Amino acid sequence: MLELIKQPWHWAVAGTLIGLIVPTLLLIGNKKLGVSSSMRHLCAICIPKNIPFFKYDWKKEIWNLFFVVGILLGGFIAAQFLTNPNEIVITETTKEILAEYGITDFSQSMPIQIFSVENIFTLRGFFFFVVGGFLVGFGSRYAGGCTSGHSIMGLATFQLPSLIATCCFMIGGFFTANVILPIIFKFI
Repeated sequence: MLELIKQPWHWAVAGTLIGLIVPTLLLIGNKKLGVSSSMRHLCAICIPKNIPFFKYDWKKEIWNLFFVVGILLGGFIAAQFLTNPNEIVITETTKEILAEYGITDFSQSMPIQIFSVENIFTLRGFFFFVVGGFLVGFGSRYAGGCTSGHSIMGLATFQLPSLIATCCFMIGGFFTANVILPIIFKFI
């Protein structure tokens, strides 16, 4: 069984499982799914109640915190015990483009030239970890939710703001990958 789990799965398996989250949440009476709202719940637990934004019954949303803990725990278990023994397959064209950016080690799922402890205190690390983290946090708050909340739950429940947010996420992702990242890699 463990060997079956370690093998790459067809994309439709994950898509189906993610798709089943929506009706499950609707059946139990919950209309929100997302990771960014869990930060608000954590702040509501820890911060005094005199801030209006955090004055709500966070206990109704406790499932969301378990959801985030499950994501972290699942990621840890997968990284430690369920790693795919096969080499990561990347097309030659992509390898050539990434080599222009100084990324040549494809032994792990995240490029070591960017995502390593040694890079945390470099200018490149500052952009990827601090600036990137701030933009993700600011963007999810500004958009009223994260990509998972809008793109999975919001679209499934036919919410126009989620459609607009998802289109903006995609446009921003394409723009960043094709315009911003090459600039950052060229000069940093």
